[in-house]
Amino acid sequence: MDRLQCNRVGPISFSLAPGECIAVMGSSGAGKTLLLRQLVDLDPGSGHVFLEGQRREAYPAPEWRRRVMLVPAVSAWWAATVAEHFQDGVLADASRLCASMRLPEGALSRDVTTLSTGERQRLALVRALTAVPDILLLDEPTSGLDVDTMLAVERCLMDVQGQGTALLIVTHDEAQARRLATTIYRLGGGTLRTA
Repeated sequence: MDRLQCNRVGPISFSLAPGECIAVMGSSGAGKTLLLRQLVDLDPGSGHVFLEGQRREAYPAPEWRRRVMLVPAVSAWWAATVAEHFQDGVLADASRLCASMRLPEGALSRDVTTLSTGERQRLALVRALTAVPDILLLDEPTSGLDVDTMLAVERCLMDVQGQGTALLIVTHDEAQARRLATTIYRLGGGTLRTA
């Protein structure tokens, strides 16, 4: 992603390189989630977003959302069991990621309605990681998790960074931002400034 401008949250520009992590912080209502939704093209905005030198409009929407993937704070689940939400051929990778994120054995075969909020949150992240996006947009990816589980999730995120996936994380946890991000921004009053 080379450049972004979203006028609904103010003129904003930044670059995100492969393997880099940017954290965006700010008060509730500052526009952090809106920024992520505009990047993935779920909410209207003006300006331009580029991936590998091509404008977002050059990509079919499904391809864009596969390459620039959003994991919202509350993810959608549309089938009865967890495994039904995964693409064919990725369950072995998903099982490995589940273990790394301290999910219970057999989590992939469970009924979605039996999952806790934290389990759903981590399984949504596992689902995104098995799709191998170029850029992962994460909205409060570890909120509500205990410290050990949060650190386990962070280790998984650092691993995918090391493999070249770029991360843009919205978080209220300044310590987490400092552990993960190469650059930290604060969003407020429609402007993005270095923290």
